[in-house]
Amino acid sequence: MARMCDGGLKLVLATILTLWLADKSGRRLLLIVSSSAMALSLLVVSISFYLKEYISPDSDLYATLSLVSVAGVVVMVIAFSLGLGAMPWIIMSEILPINIKGLAGSFATLANWFFSWLVTLTANLLLDWSSGGTFTIYTAVCVFTVGFVAIWVPETKGKTLEEI
Repeated sequence: MARMCDGGLKLVLATILTLWLADKSGRRLLLIVSSSAMALSLLVVSISFYLKEYISPDSDLYATLSLVSVAGVVVMVIAFSLGLGAMPWIIMSEILPINIKGLAGSFATLANWFFSWLVTLTANLLLDWSSGGTFTIYTAVCVFTVGFVAIWVPETKGKTLEEI
Protein backbone atom coordinates (compact mmCIF):
# COMPACT_ATOMS: atom_id res chain seq x y z
CA MET A 1 0.00 0.00 0.00
CA ALA A 2 2.80 2.42 0.86
CA ARG A 3 4.48 1.69 -2.48
CA MET A 4 1.24 2.52 -4.33
CA CYS A 5 0.86 5.79 -2.42
CA ASP A 6 4.48 6.63 -3.17
CA GLY A 7 3.84 6.12 -6.91
CA GLY A 8 0.68 8.20 -6.74
CA LEU A 9 2.56 10.96 -4.96
CA LYS A 10 5.22 10.95 -7.70
CA LEU A 11 2.50 11.29 -10.36
CA VAL A 12 0.90 14.20 -8.52
CA LEU A 13 4.29 15.93 -8.17
CA ALA A 14 5.06 15.33 -11.85
CA THR A 15 1.70 16.82 -12.81
CA ILE A 16 2.33 19.90 -10.66
CA LEU A 17 5.79 20.27 -12.22
CA THR A 18 4.29 19.96 -15.72
CA LEU A 19 1.68 22.62 -15.05
CA TRP A 20 4.30 24.95 -13.57
CA LEU A 21 6.58 24.41 -16.59
CA ALA A 22 3.67 25.04 -18.96
CA ASP A 23 2.94 28.37 -17.31
CA LYS A 24 6.61 29.39 -17.27
CA SER A 25 7.81 28.21 -20.69
CA GLY A 26 4.64 27.80 -22.73
CA ARG A 27 2.65 24.82 -23.87
CA ARG A 28 4.02 24.68 -27.41
CA LEU A 29 7.66 24.83 -26.31
CA LEU A 30 7.03 22.13 -23.71
CA LEU A 31 5.51 19.89 -26.40
CA ILE A 32 8.50 20.46 -28.69
CA VAL A 33 11.04 19.79 -25.93
CA SER A 34 9.10 16.75 -24.71
CA SER A 35 8.78 15.25 -28.20
CA SER A 36 12.44 15.99 -28.99
CA ALA A 37 13.61 14.34 -25.77
CA MET A 38 11.38 11.36 -26.51
CA ALA A 39 12.81 11.10 -30.04
CA LEU A 40 16.41 11.26 -28.79
CA SER A 41 15.84 8.73 -26.02
CA LEU A 42 14.05 6.32 -28.37
CA LEU A 43 16.86 6.74 -30.89
CA VAL A 44 19.32 5.70 -28.17
CA VAL A 45 17.15 2.64 -27.44
CA SER A 46 16.93 1.67 -31.11
CA ILE A 47 20.68 2.08 -31.68
CA SER A 48 21.46 -0.02 -28.61
CA PHE A 49 19.15 -2.77 -29.90
CA TYR A 50 20.78 -2.65 -33.34
CA LEU A 51 24.26 -2.86 -31.77
CA LYS A 52 23.26 -5.78 -29.54
CA GLU A 53 22.65 -7.87 -32.68
CA TYR A 54 26.40 -7.76 -33.44
CA ILE A 55 27.78 -8.26 -29.94
CA SER A 56 28.20 -11.46 -27.98
CA PRO A 57 25.61 -11.80 -25.17
CA ASP A 58 28.48 -12.74 -22.84
CA SER A 59 30.34 -9.45 -23.27
CA ASP A 60 30.31 -6.52 -20.88
CA LEU A 61 29.25 -4.22 -23.72
CA TYR A 62 26.10 -6.30 -24.23
CA ALA A 63 25.13 -5.80 -20.58
CA THR A 64 25.94 -2.10 -20.83
CA LEU A 65 23.74 -1.74 -23.92
CA SER A 66 20.93 -3.45 -22.01
CA LEU A 67 21.22 -0.82 -19.27
CA VAL A 68 21.37 1.94 -21.88
CA SER A 69 18.12 0.60 -23.38
CA VAL A 70 16.40 0.69 -20.01
CA ALA A 71 17.73 4.18 -19.29
CA GLY A 72 16.47 5.35 -22.68
CA VAL A 73 12.98 4.05 -21.98
CA VAL A 74 12.99 5.70 -18.53
CA VAL A 75 14.03 9.04 -20.07
CA MET A 76 11.29 8.64 -22.67
CA VAL A 77 8.65 8.08 -19.98
CA ILE A 78 9.84 11.13 -18.04
CA ALA A 79 9.85 13.27 -21.21
CA PHE A 80 6.35 12.04 -22.03
CA SER A 81 5.13 12.88 -18.54
CA LEU A 82 6.54 16.40 -18.74
CA GLY A 83 4.91 17.28 -22.06
CA LEU A 84 2.98 14.97 -24.30
CA GLY A 85 1.22 13.33 -21.38
CA ALA A 86 -0.68 16.43 -20.28
CA MET A 87 -0.19 19.28 -22.74
CA PRO A 88 -2.46 18.03 -25.55
CA TRP A 89 -5.38 17.92 -23.11
CA ILE A 90 -4.66 21.44 -21.86
CA ILE A 91 -4.21 22.86 -25.36
CA MET A 92 -7.33 21.09 -26.59
CA SER A 93 -9.41 22.71 -23.86
CA GLU A 94 -7.98 26.11 -24.80
CA ILE A 95 -8.12 26.08 -28.61
CA LEU A 96 -11.46 24.43 -29.33
CA PRO A 97 -14.40 26.84 -29.82
CA ILE A 98 -17.09 26.45 -27.18
CA ASN A 99 -19.75 25.47 -29.73
CA ILE A 100 -17.84 22.32 -30.81
CA LYS A 101 -15.76 21.66 -27.69
CA GLY A 102 -17.84 18.66 -26.60
CA LEU A 103 -17.93 16.91 -29.97
CA ALA A 104 -14.35 17.76 -30.97
CA GLY A 105 -13.02 16.88 -27.53
CA SER A 106 -14.83 13.53 -27.67
CA PHE A 107 -13.41 12.83 -31.12
CA ALA A 108 -9.87 13.77 -29.99
CA THR A 109 -10.22 11.51 -26.95
CA LEU A 110 -11.47 8.66 -29.14
CA ALA A 111 -8.51 9.13 -31.51
CA ASN A 112 -6.08 9.19 -28.57
CA TRP A 113 -7.42 5.96 -27.10
CA PHE A 114 -7.60 4.31 -30.55
CA PHE A 115 -3.94 5.02 -31.25
CA SER A 116 -2.97 3.93 -27.73
CA TRP A 117 -4.79 0.67 -28.39
CA LEU A 118 -3.09 0.34 -31.79
CA VAL A 119 0.38 0.80 -30.27
CA THR A 120 -0.43 -1.73 -27.55
CA LEU A 121 -1.79 -4.19 -30.11
CA THR A 122 1.18 -3.97 -32.45
CA ALA A 123 4.06 -3.54 -29.99
CA ASN A 124 4.73 -7.24 -29.45
CA LEU A 125 4.35 -8.00 -33.17
CA LEU A 126 6.84 -5.27 -34.01
CA LEU A 127 9.27 -6.34 -31.27
CA ASP A 128 9.19 -9.91 -32.61
CA TRP A 129 10.02 -8.49 -36.05
CA SER A 130 12.84 -6.19 -34.88
CA SER A 131 13.46 -4.48 -31.55
CA GLY A 132 15.66 -1.85 -33.16
CA GLY A 133 13.14 -1.37 -35.97
CA THR A 134 10.28 -0.96 -33.52
CA PHE A 135 12.01 1.81 -31.64
CA THR A 136 13.11 3.41 -34.92
CA ILE A 137 9.43 3.64 -35.91
CA TYR A 138 8.59 5.17 -32.52
CA THR A 139 11.48 7.62 -32.99
CA ALA A 140 10.12 8.64 -36.40
CA VAL A 141 6.67 9.26 -34.89
CA CYS A 142 8.24 11.53 -32.26
CA VAL A 143 10.21 13.42 -34.92
CA PHE A 144 6.97 13.88 -36.89
CA THR A 145 5.35 15.18 -33.69
CA VAL A 146 8.09 17.78 -33.26
CA GLY A 147 7.49 19.02 -36.81
CA PHE A 148 3.71 18.96 -36.43
CA VAL A 149 3.81 20.97 -33.20
CA ALA A 150 6.37 23.43 -34.60
CA ILE A 151 4.25 24.10 -37.69
CA TRP A 152 0.61 23.80 -36.62
CA VAL A 153 0.15 24.02 -32.86
CA PRO A 154 -0.39 27.59 -31.63
CA GLU A 155 1.07 28.89 -28.38
CA THR A 156 -1.72 29.55 -25.88
CA LYS A 157 0.36 30.73 -22.91
CA GLY A 158 -0.83 34.07 -21.61
CA LYS A 159 -3.64 34.42 -24.13
CA THR A 160 -7.33 34.76 -23.41
CA LEU A 161 -9.82 32.41 -25.06
CA GLU A 162 -10.86 35.23 -27.36
CA GLU A 163 -7.26 35.81 -28.52
CA ILE A 164 -6.74 32.13 -29.23
